[in-house]
Amino acid sequence: MSLAAETRRAVEEHPFLVVALRAGVVNYTAAARFLEVDGEVDGEVDAVATALRRYAEELPDYETGAADARVSMQSGIEPVDELEDALLVVGGTAFGPGDGSRTAIVATGAVDASALAATIQALELEGTDVLAAGVGTEAMVVVVDRLDGATAVRAVERALEGVPRLARD
Repeated sequence: MSLAAETRRAVEEHPFLVVALRAGVVNYTAAARFLEVDGEVDGEVDAVATALRRYAEELPDYETGAADARVSMQSGIEPVDELEDALLVVGGTAFGPGDGSRTAIVATGAVDASALAATIQALELEGTDVLAAGVGTEAMVVVVDRLDGATAVRAVERALEGVPRLARD
């Protein structure tokens, strides 16, 4: 496999680096040192950096857009037995209203997997643990600890203001 192909493979093992390449915020030499490229020999950092530059030129531009969604919060969320009462079902666990110690952040409207990924990332940056999450047709639900509810609502609103999108022709 060529050095360029190995570099691409190594980059794709680190999705954050693909995002950074798309956004144009990468120090190519530092990224080349970070990556473990098979077949790389000492002194080939410059060659890997060049391969990174070429790969970045082929990637779609990094763009964001606001998701047209309404965000609300529901407290008292707990595991429920009846699926019709559930806001979210993950695996065999259904979460719905009750007297629980969790809060559900619900976004309705134009939400998708990219919106969910941006939301989880924003909550991670806030230090908020996501207990369960899911997205479906025009609805996204994230379950957090009750005490994190207000912070989580703000984080979700911010995340939905700038959801990463692939550039479309």
